[in-house]
Amino acid sequence: MYHLTVGKQTAGAIHNGDAMKRAGNAAVLSLLIPGLGQFYNGFFLRGIFWLIITPGLWIGTGGLLGWVCHVIAAITAYKKAREIEENEFDRMI
Repeated sequence: MYHLTVGKQTAGAIHNGDAMKRAGNAAVLSLLIPGLGQFYNGFFLRGIFWLIITPGLWIGTGGLLGWVCHVIAAITAYKKAREIEENEFDRMI
C-alpha cells in the first residue's frame, strides 16, 4: 500500500519496505526451488529455464554446479522483483 499524501519521502519509505518484502520472497522461493521466484515475479519462461537448467547441472556435474544455479536463480529473482517494484513506484509519482 502506498500513501502519497504525506510526500515523496514517506512514499519512498513505504515503497522500500514493500519492495524488500517482495524481492525477499522471490529470492527465498527461487532458493528453495530454482525458477519459483521467477514464477512469483510473473516471468514464466525464466522460471522454466531455471527449472530445466538447475537439475541438469546438478546431475551433469555430480552436484558441484547445482548450488551455483540455486544462488544465481535467487539473485536474479531478487533483482527482477526490485526492478518491478521500482517501475511501479515511478509510475505512481
